[in-house]
Amino acid sequence: MDLPQGFHSQGENLVDRLVKSLYGLKQQSQHDHSLFTKHSKQGTVIILVYVDDMLIAGDSLEQILETKTALQNAFKMKDLGELKYFLGIEFARSSKGITMHKRKYALELTSEAGLAASKPANTPIDINVKLTSRQYDETIKDKVYIEEDPLTDQSGYHRLIRKLLYLTVTRPDISFAVQTLSQFLQDPKKSHMDVALRIMRYIKKQPGQGLLLSSKFRNEITEFCDADWASCPITRRFVTGFMIKFGDSLVSWKSKK
Repeated sequence: MDLPQGFHSQGENLVDRLVKSLYGLKQQSQHDHSLFTKHSKQGTVIILVYVDDMLIAGDSLEQILETKTALQNAFKMKDLGELKYFLGIEFARSSKGITMHKRKYALELTSEAGLAASKPANTPIDINVKLTSRQYDETIKDKVYIEEDPLTDQSGYHRLIRKLLYLTVTRPDISFAVQTLSQFLQDPKKSHMDVALRIMRYIKKQPGQGLLLSSKFRNEITEFCDADWASCPITRRFVTGFMIKFGDSLVSWKSKK
């Protein structure tokens, strides 16, 4: 890129810092370095890259086709057409909008856990359960804590929690339960594995549940937040959760201690 007319460099070994984006110049997102955008008078094109997979979107079909042609001239690539499957996420279109779900992933995970013939659960976790690194004996009046033996196969618990974490990308309804179980990766017990399997039985009830990106445009951001004071029985820290909606579409959420 050449310097604009009338601008003189202060030295040969210096570079110029771009403060504002220029039309036609691709920009790398500061929040996600695999996300690129290009703004022009004809429209905006957004490119998301993950290893050898690429997702192209924009508000101008002409600009999208032009971008595809430019990429095909520079790299060997295969055009798979309209988006239906990307990084384990399935996309379904309707008059209501675009639904993102992981039905195939959820069914495979349920089968892998050996719960294909199990009875589905109505909730991911019992609200009265307070998981700790120890469990108490309810037969004793003062609820004396007793030590639980660790799981024999701790690696199995680790794998299951990792896969459940990936499932939360389209299932915010299990975020709280999964973040709770993630706190016991270092020394999981049988009680923790029982709750993890309950989450799987809950997923089995509706494996295709996901997120709807509404086709109705409403330029409004709505936020919901809640906190449960000192609810963690181990550290007495509070657990907070939030969700952010753009129009009728859920775009961000989190559950965190």
